[in-house]
Amino acid sequence: MKSLDDIAPQNPGQGFQFPGAFEVTAMGRAGAALERRVPEIVAGLGLAVIAGSLRTRASAEGNYIAVSVTFTCPSRETYEAVHNLLRADPDIRWTL
Repeated sequence: MKSLDDIAPQNPGQGFQFPGAFEVTAMGRAGAALERRVPEIVAGLGLAVIAGSLRTRASAEGNYIAVSVTFTCPSRETYEAVHNLLRADPDIRWTL
């Protein structure tokens, strides 16, 4: 895969450009170890999770957590596969 520095958009200003770096956020119940599982699920598709990109945010009442990671992705199909696989997890309610 190309270095992120070597990736230039083919059509600047026209939505997602592949390959590229993208962020995904998965939201689910707190206590389900999503901080560990979300990066594992993304990496399980053979994608590189960018080191230091993991962010978490708990809901106001602490019942839910949002976990975000940035990853490199070669195609729209792979990007959609990430969302589908995350949504298939019983502890994840939504993805963005």
